[in-house]
Amino acid sequence: MTDAVVAQTTASEKKEIRLHLNNDGSHYVKATFLNQTWVRYNQSNPGTTVFGTPKAETFDIGLRRTRLQLYGQLTDRIFFYTQFGQNNFNYLSSRKVGAFFHDALTEYALAPGYVSVGAGLTAWSGLSRFASPSVGSILGMDAPLYQQATNDATDEFLRKLSLYAKGKAGKLDYRLALTQPMPIQTSNLFTALDSTFSNFSQRPPKKQYQGYFMYQFLDQEGNTTPYMTGSYLGTKRVFNLGAGFIAQPDAMWHRQRTGSGVGDTVSTDLRLWAVDVFYDTPLNPSAGTALTAYASFSHYDYGPGYLRMTGVMNPANGVVAHQATLAGAGNAFPMYGTGQVYYAQVGYLTPRTWLGDDQGALQPYFALMYADYDRLQDGMAVTNLGVNWLLKGHTSKITLDWQNRPLFTRAGVATGRRSQVTAQYQIYF
Repeated sequence: MTDAVVAQTTASEKKEIRLHLNNDGSHYVKATFLNQTWVRYNQSNPGTTVFGTPKAETFDIGLRRTRLQLYGQLTDRIFFYTQFGQNNFNYLSSRKVGAFFHDALTEYALAPGYVSVGAGLTAWSGLSRFASPSVGSILGMDAPLYQQATNDATDEFLRKLSLYAKGKAGKLDYRLALTQPMPIQTSNLFTALDSTFSNFSQRPPKKQYQGYFMYQFLDQEGNTTPYMTGSYLGTKRVFNLGAGFIAQPDAMWHRQRTGSGVGDTVSTDLRLWAVDVFYDTPLNPSAGTALTAYASFSHYDYGPGYLRMTGVMNPANGVVAHQATLAGAGNAFPMYGTGQVYYAQVGYLTPRTWLGDDQGALQPYFALMYADYDRLQDGMAVTNLGVNWLLKGHTSKITLDWQNRPLFTRAGVATGRRSQVTAQYQIYF
């Protein structure tokens, strides 16, 4: 899974690796670094194995994300952005491989501040706020990954080969993109099996159209990069309403059901849309308290019966077939599917005096994802409860998170729940 290191630069970010190219600093090249280390205990899904050995529970250490960014404003109109790194490296990962360019784009400002156009491998995409999350500033342990709706199916960890336009019109912030999807055959999700359940088509992909629009009622958020801040920690008053979409003709296919079995292959369009609201505000500036809240509704149409299981940095690699539930091994659950998804998160930044001025602050949070997927007979709810210890804002942060996820039978009936507890240390500058 994916995302970018930092979002937009704020006035409070003064210490940075930055080379000025002109006297006033408006032309510059900047570098950043991020590393997120996870230490995790997981209750395994039924039948889980690691190299054939049954594992009712696992304990692992891993690198969730390690990233380097280099980007800059070369002239008044020319901007470039690159990001290099890797995701999800744990004890089961292949060694000495995995780092790659997440982003590589060039951009030209036709009307600076109003209209910029660019192209490359990029996260300028549509749908919803956290389809392009700033992972260095997310509220919880992880972003709501279901919003990265084609992640590693027809894109590269949410990044897409796109021609895009972005900018502002008053308080309206917009982004539009024309994308060349990657073929499913080059993804590790590829399977050649035909099914009456929808999956990504193996025919050459047609162009994808996407957009996202935000009306920013209070403070204006920057749009230098596509990545959206998860929590401003009381440095801004932000209230945004957003709406977005992704559409692609004939992106999906499935086999028709007939009385005698299966029939012809039928192509269907990929049609996704979402609406969301984001609110972030200081409560008592002298005490340092703040509130962060986000809610979203998504309607996903991947075609009949589409359902995708995902386990972030899965700590297992096998399952005993006759014991397995629908999601399979490790920590996986049905994250993506045709249907509706409701999501909400809220966090509270506590007074600095709770720990002392030199010990940072605490930020407890709660998140809920509830999905009504067509292929499941019961609703799917995943909850996260945790706390951030902000030693130095997002620059040095320890997070403790408890996640509780559902189990389903192969018929889509809820049959129990499992948990995982994760501690993360994040550093970025």
